[in-house]
Amino acid sequence: MVEVDPERFEAMVTEALDGIPGELGELMSNVAVTVHHDRGPAGLLGLYQGVPLTRRSAFYAGVLPDRITIYRRAICALCDSDSEVVEQVRRTVIHEVGHHFGISDARLRELGW
Repeated sequence: MVEVDPERFEAMVTEALDGIPGELGELMSNVAVTVHHDRGPAGLLGLYQGVPLTRRSAFYAGVLPDRITIYRRAICALCDSDSEVVEQVRRTVIHEVGHHFGISDARLRELGW
């Protein structure tokens, strides 16, 4: 396990989001990304909660933003170095953004995420 300062971890999440190709980032809609500095539920590294873009219809309006939560301690518990944390944050952010785009866990695993 490696300990990463909360502010540094949040910067890693921001860097991972900034690394998403611009054309995909422009398609993201009504989603907030937050960091929780605990382990999170059932050993999850990240969690997407909301209505994926593929399930939104003309009736999708006036709703709270979808949420992507990244769990700092859960990720740090898996890693032995700062560089491993950076990579795991990147993988977790991409995985949860994939859910925002309607991609299932099974398909994300097939894609290596």
